[in-house]
Amino acid sequence: MFNRVILVGNLTRDMELRYLQSGTALATTGIATNRRFKTANGEQKDETMFIDLTFFGRTAEVANQYLRKGSKVLVEGRLILEQWVDQNGQKRSKHSITVENMQMLDSRGDAQSQNGGGYSQNQYAQSYTQPSQNQQQDYSRPETSYTQPSQIKQEMPKADDIPEIDIDEEDIPF
Repeated sequence: MFNRVILVGNLTRDMELRYLQSGTALATTGIATNRRFKTANGEQKDETMFIDLTFFGRTAEVANQYLRKGSKVLVEGRLILEQWVDQNGQKRSKHSITVENMQMLDSRGDAQSQNGGGYSQNQYAQSYTQPSQNQQQDYSRPETSYTQPSQIKQEMPKADDIPEIDIDEEDIPF
């Protein structure tokens, strides 16, 4: 079976980060997605869908650090059906997404202006993927493609080989 959901939208609230007893980070928030369509009589209509999101592990920590209410984000994950009994004894349920991959779609300037920062840059997209359990790396043994530094032969460029670059100090962003 295949259970994969991809959504692009804006976060409806700030992240709520907590840690499980196992030490795993867990963050929850919501996303709002819009769909614009024409009705049979040609009228434009908007449909907004609100979905809860759950992030785990390092993805939760990264999301908590960089995302805020209103942040535009692309999330990819699994659709989950949550079921519980409310205080009145009624059975309740809702669908939510367990996020496995995310891409932050806001411009750096927008994110900085929300946090009071001053540096702005053109559009960027930064993604973070939570490794699945079968992708976890074993750091106890070295990779087979590792090359010893003594095996690398690299010559330093001669002063005559380095091209001269004409840069105005006002063009440097820092």
